[in-house]
Amino acid sequence: MCGATRGGLSLKGIDIDKEAVVQGQVLRGEEPVTGAYVRLLDATGEFTAEVPTSASGHFRFFAAEGDWTLRTVTGQGSRDVAVTASLGSVAEVQVRL
Repeated sequence: MCGATRGGLSLKGIDIDKEAVVQGQVLRGEEPVTGAYVRLLDATGEFTAEVPTSASGHFRFFAAEGDWTLRTVTGQGSRDVAVTASLGSVAEVQVRL
């Protein structure tokens, strides 16, 4: 699989058959949120990783298969979203603040 998801991040160079990808965009209304932090928490709530959102509000994690929580943190608070990562697929998440 190659190319981009509609309005999302490019998957060029990523072997989707060998990866469990969790990616998406953080929005406030219809506007992307730049510089928010998205944390990947495992099923027990333990911190695993963190990335800042890009200028377009996008983020990406390569995760192990299973259930995860995405915690988005901004200067105005945080929001949790549940997501399931599966080998061979892309979990596309839109976080609305």
